[in-house]
Amino acid sequence: MESSVLIIDDSKSVRQQIIHILKESSLFRFYFEAGDGVEALKMVLNRPVDLILCDLEMPGMDGFKFLKMMSAREDLKDIPVIMITGREDQEAKVRGLEQGASDYVTKPFDAAELLARVKVQIKIKSLQDSLKKSNQLLLELSNTDPLTRLSNRRFLMETLLREFNRAKRTKGVLSLIMIDIDHFKKVNDTFGHQKGDAVLVALADLQRKHLREYDTAARFGGEEFALVLPDTRIEQAMQVAERLRAAAAALSFPAIGPALKLTISLGVASFPGGKIATVDELIREADYALYDAKRAGRNQAIAMAS
Repeated sequence: MESSVLIIDDSKSVRQQIIHILKESSLFRFYFEAGDGVEALKMVLNRPVDLILCDLEMPGMDGFKFLKMMSAREDLKDIPVIMITGREDQEAKVRGLEQGASDYVTKPFDAAELLARVKVQIKIKSLQDSLKKSNQLLLELSNTDPLTRLSNRRFLMETLLREFNRAKRTKGVLSLIMIDIDHFKKVNDTFGHQKGDAVLVALADLQRKHLREYDTAARFGGEEFALVLPDTRIEQAMQVAERLRAAAAALSFPAIGPALKLTISLGVASFPGGKIATVDELIREADYALYDAKRAGRNQAIAMAS
């Protein structure tokens, strides 16, 4: 088990006692210690911790202040904290629980009770972590085109709106490239839709290889794709478009047939530029440029009219 625990108490002997009890059950691999809340906070900000046992009464930053600081931070608030108190003061326990503690043990504590409460919190955290992963997976699936594994149209529109508003706010630049596979219907008619899907996947992989980490590639619909390029001027976007066009033309599909050659047409638009004032107008200008590329003979990239 790679889990870790942090024991916060101004008494070294108490910390060592807790560590001794926990080590007998092999609950954790890593054991960290802190003498007060300030030292503990520095620790949790610099290393992962799965569970914290925290004394309430300490010099400097006490347990209550530590709990308040933990609850205020999004990255720390889900770490379970078990209070350690030497008082039978019900009010202190309630206050600690209200400020974010998950449970409490009272000093002098019983080893079996301490272990039982720790195991419960570890199990709860494990379930919470699994739920977070599941939710993240669901979110990714809801934003992803199932065939190409690129972003889907809904996520594209959300990203484009966010980047457009950011460019307006910061007086930055944003480019959009619309891509369409030339004569894709002929690919499906000649080789079948399953082979056509393989072509779409190959083009999606090509886009991933040629884009930066913060660019967004999406399947816009059918055989059409869209690329969102933040902080990219139209001249730079045209260079990206031309590289993609050349790379697509160089693709081969031995598993489908040597006769299959792929070409793409691309339309490029940028903000600020022209009379673009909205996301819809940016998409429209990129579509117009794509149409011009098709009309001019396909297998080329054309930028929007200035």
